[in-house]
Amino acid sequence: MAANKQKIRIKIKSFDNKVIDESSKLIIDTAERTGAIVAGPIPLPTKVEKFTVNKSTFVHKDAREQFEIRTHGRLIDIRETTPKTIESLSSLNLPAGVEIEIKMLQED
Repeated sequence: MAANKQKIRIKIKSFDNKVIDESSKLIIDTAERTGAIVAGPIPLPTKVEKFTVNKSTFVHKDAREQFEIRTHGRLIDIRETTPKTIESLSSLNLPAGVEIEIKMLQED
């Protein structure tokens, strides 16, 4: 039987698409320097939240403003990881406004 291999799945979320691209490039460069195999970044669908607010407090129902928040996402899979890969990824300094979710998966 083949041995189970470890895989790291990283989800990155941000409101700014330039910041998320820089962060994903930094993660990929760090992982490749340690000898891991990287798949991605895979762009995830952009989540758009829309809010409608009345301009006036009470009388003018037709006067409204609309606002939206766009959340961009990227997915990176790192295979054949070493302890050096995990250590270097944990010590990364990423820009503010980036949310990272890291999962360790077992491959068969």
